[in-house]
Amino acid sequence: MQGSSGLTVHSKAIDLVAVVYGITGHFPKHELFGLTSQLRRAVVSVPANIAEGQARIHRREFLHHLSMARGSLAEVETLLLVAVRLNYVQSDDLRTVHVQAKRLQGC
Repeated sequence: MQGSSGLTVHSKAIDLVAVVYGITGHFPKHELFGLTSQLRRAVVSVPANIAEGQARIHRREFLHHLSMARGSLAEVETLLLVAVRLNYVQSDDLRTVHVQAKRLQGC
């Protein structure tokens, strides 16, 4: 099953959610309502926007939601750079997310 939208990109976005949740699970507890929460909300909005756009009637609406998903993906990458700077994330984890993000953009 490729997700509610029937798109491969949706399935890959769900995979990215799992990776980011795994990474943020190791963040300090004092970040639970800060960086952890913001990162998780941003990464979940990627597949959510893809699914919502797919459910819309007009192609223009679908493209608008894909644009919002792309923006959320950029937010995830930026927040992870902040997390690296704060020594919450290892560079290898950042590379993993970056590779997955590029795959999503190529779908």
